Order: sequence, then structure tokens, then C-alpha cells
Amino acid sequence: MVARLIHSPDLERYHFGPDHPMGPGRVQLTLALARELGILDQLQVAPEPAANEDLLRAVHDELYIAAVKADRTSTIFGIGTPDNPLVVGMHDIAAGISAATTEAARAVWSGEVARGINIAGGHHHAMPMGTSGFCVYNDIAVAIRWLQSAGAKKIAYVDVDAHHGDGVQAIFYDDPSVLTVSLHESPAYLFPGTGYPTETGGSGAEGSAVNVALPPGVGDAGWLRAFEAVVPPVLEAFAPDILITQHGCDSHAADPLTDLQLTLGGQVASYRRLAELAERYAHGRWVITGGGGYAMPWVLPQAWAQLLGVAADVEVDPATPLPSGWLPEDWRERSGPPPATVGDPAPEFTPITEGLDPSSRVDQAILATRRAVFPELGLDPDVF
Repeated sequence: MVARLIHSPDLERYHFGPDHPMGPGRVQLTLALARELGILDQLQVAPEPAANEDLLRAVHDELYIAAVKADRTSTIFGIGTPDNPLVVGMHDIAAGISAATTEAARAVWSGEVARGINIAGGHHHAMPMGTSGFCVYNDIAVAIRWLQSAGAKKIAYVDVDAHHGDGVQAIFYDDPSVLTVSLHESPAYLFPGTGYPTETGGSGAEGSAVNVALPPGVGDAGWLRAFEAVVPPVLEAFAPDILITQHGCDSHAADPLTDLQLTLGGQVASYRRLAELAERYAHGRWVITGGGGYAMPWVLPQAWAQLLGVAADVEVDPATPLPSGWLPEDWRERSGPPPATVGDPAPEFTPITEGLDPSSRVDQAILATRRAVFPELGLDPDVF
């Protein structure tokens, strides 16, 4: 399976400073660990093309783009807030990330590769008129718009970040040709406050938005049970031309910003399952992005290095001792003792086909989603 990583050092410049959750090092450390594990050798690596503002304009308002380019605080557009501090030069950096995700999509859609990756991408909160949730330009939406212009008729997007993929959903909420699927911590407890099961698509696009809102504290078994109960059937029903996925790893138990309790084993299981679903329901066409994740330096690089391994068809034994040479000295001095191994064992879970528990908050979330949206897709919500 040929996979191409779109990357250059310029993409590593996307951060909001060392004291911000979206700090430096996330992409650099991921690639350093992937290199140490022999994964990068199995990927094609190509730089992103020059940024194209016409691509941005297909999603973002001209006034907002001008505000980002101005390099000044503009709270009306969300620029210069505690969540989204002013970063001089951010327009060029964020536009480059959108160019990279679009190039990954182009390479897949053209048939040059089966899988295209921008691990620096996945900025799913950005809105047409503003930055939000550490996201300046919505590279995912930009790539989807490009795919539509290139002839893709049905595009599926699956988001496994702990936060709802609100920007992508909002941009395509009235578009029946784009299916957005998000599994996230319930908006009753977590930013951005959207992503309820009843959000199922706008007028004329009913069934195009699928939201699984999970209660705080859900771990591998519950999360994977919910995934299997919702994602495969909706992808089969929609029958997309191509699958785009966002892999924020802030669902991990160690993440400081969320309340889900997944292990690396659960996260990697989701990566493998999405690879299988791309093969089965999206003609093998798979575009992969990063996203959130703020447990550094151990969790995020471990998760995303293994995501690159799944994309490259490199089997990484989770019991592999964590290499010692990939983490720079300055990180080692402030990071505490490292984990012993690269990952965690693959978890077990009970699929909902083996029985429904009406008292389970996970099963209640599953049923809420299925009953809200399955009929719009021609599916029976109560047949498992």
C-alpha cells in the first residue's frame, strides 16, 4: 500500500508558544520517533506546494483571511485571545498546512498513492469567519472543497478527536455530498459545546452529520463499542468516493484537556479499523490528518508515530521498548521518566451486537445517535 507523507520543516512552525497547549514539538517529535522505529523509511515524503489563497477563499471569508495576514490582534475574528494568541506570520504557516492537506488529497484522488498524510493538519475547529480552538484555517474543509472541484461526488469525513469536529460540520452542514462523522466527549462537558446526536444535517442534507457524544470517563472498551455500532454502517450506507480522517489523540487518559480514558492501544485500534473501512467502503482512498492531543512528550508522538505505521502498513509491536535516541535533551530534562514501551496492548471490547444494556451511558449514547440519524441513511437504528 503506497502512502505519502506531505511534510516540510515549515509545517512544524504551527504552534502558539511554549506555554500554550498547542506548543512546539508535536510534529517534530512524532517524526523523530517514527524515524527511530523505521516507519519513515516506508513512506514517500514530499513537500507541500506553495500556498494558494484561492483554496482558502473556497472556505474562508476574504475579510478573515485579511485579518490573519495583518498580524494584529482582532478579537472579532478570534485572533489574539488566550486560546488563539496572536502569532506573527501565522497566515503563511496555516496556509501551508492547508496546502499540505490538499496535496495529500490530490495525490490520493489522482491515484498516485492510496493514502495521503498531513500529520500537521487536522485543524477542524476553524470557521469561515474566525479562528477557534487553536485552529486558524480549516485545512480539512479546504481539501474537501478541492476534492469537490476535482470531481469527487461523495466525501466522508471521520473525526476521532475528543472534541467535536464543529468547523468541518458547520461548513458542510447543508451539503448532502459530504458526510461528517464525529466521536467525541459530550458537548455538555467539553468545548466546543456542539456535536449533539440531534445535529444530523441541514435542510436537504438530512443524515449528512453523525455525532456520537460520549460521557466523560469512557475508556477503550466503551469507545470502540460506540465506534463499531455507528461508523461502519454509516460509511457503508453513504458509499463515499474517498475517506478523510482526523486523528486528534486527546482522547487519551493522560491528556490534560479532556476526560476520556483511552489508552494507546485503543487509539491504534481505531487507526487500524479506519484503514480497513477505507479499503472496504472508500475504494482504498484514505487521507489522514493529525489534530488535537496535548500530552507531551510521550503520548502524542507515540500515538501519531503508530498512526504513520498503520498508514505505511508497518506493524509496530506495542511491546517494543521505547527507543532512547529520538527525544532531544531539553525535552528529557523536563519530562520525567519515559514509558517502557512504544504502546499498549490492543484492547478487548464487546460489540453491541452481543446485547444492549439500557442502563449503560455508552449504550444510551449509541442509541441516541442511531435513532437520530440512521433512518435518514436508510438504516434501522434498532437492528444490530
